[in-house]
Amino acid sequence: MKIDNVCILGGSGFVGRHIAHLLTEQGIRVRIPTRRRENAKALFVLPTVEIVEANIHAPDELKRLFEGMDAVINLVGILNEEKHGRVDKPQARRGDFHEAHVELPRKVVHACAEAGIKRLLHMSALQASATAPSAYLRSKGAGEAIVREAGMARDNSERGYLDGPKFVRGYGLHTTVFRPSVIFGQEDSFLNMFAQLIKLFPVIPLANPDAKFQPVFVEDVARAYVESLGNPATYGQAYDLCGPEVYTLRELVEFVATTLGRHPKIIPLGKFLSFAQAAVFEHLPGKKIMTRDNYYSMQVDNVCNCSFPPVFGFEPAAMGTVVPDYLADVNPRGHYGEFRREARR
Repeated sequence: MKIDNVCILGGSGFVGRHIAHLLTEQGIRVRIPTRRRENAKALFVLPTVEIVEANIHAPDELKRLFEGMDAVINLVGILNEEKHGRVDKPQARRGDFHEAHVELPRKVVHACAEAGIKRLLHMSALQASATAPSAYLRSKGAGEAIVREAGMARDNSERGYLDGPKFVRGYGLHTTVFRPSVIFGQEDSFLNMFAQLIKLFPVIPLANPDAKFQPVFVEDVARAYVESLGNPATYGQAYDLCGPEVYTLRELVEFVATTLGRHPKIIPLGKFLSFAQAAVFEHLPGKKIMTRDNYYSMQVDNVCNCSFPPVFGFEPAAMGTVVPDYLADVNPRGHYGEFRREARR
């Protein structure tokens, strides 16, 4: 399948910007919808990128966005809710997770079918499933199920998900699902959050210190998407994406501290205090450091039980070879390299 035009939902975000850069280097035309053009200003300099103000949750706008496209990449995801709900019970009040992770994928597969698009790449999450302990992971699992079913051969049966609108089972889309572990890179919100806390506080009370992660480099995730786009071997597949090393949360915080040349006292919290800290942080104003749902997500190890998918033809970067290059640069000049990259200089 020849791919010349791609629409990226969530394209102005962390992973989306890296995918857009790689596609531009191949001369592929990229359409990126956003609620406000200013949100995508880092992509204005890319010659084949078109920024469109749109409401991607409106089905009519989705169909219009997909017109003339050869493929769609859905990267939309949120880590925390403003409007809370429970996706595990069909009759329970719906929250932001349901809207972003379940209803939007449903609308996307409908719009792809209506626009005649056959290629769909979807961002799920490692350990996403209907039986996962957190609403985030359960909603990601439900959205992934919708995408995977849309990739089946069309038949005449109908089936609904979570009491939502029914659709014909199997649009025959060429789907590929990606389930990354926590993603690191210069603009990440994970390691950089710990870096800020370490700079501000000499003592770090740490919830869930033994939770396990297998961080993967953002450029490796972006490359996997681009390598998959026109490769028939990836049709109908789902790939777990992890880096080469497993860390506990405490080891990650210690790694960040060492990189910064700091020596905070890390106080590991037990189960009760970890949950209490999450409950308190959840109700603090401003950006959420942690919520109770984050706590539940960390009850399952965020690691891969397999090697990096060989179909992509490369090995993922280790965190230690990448993170010191950007995390230790605490002066303003440390960001000049990123500015030059954004401007393609």
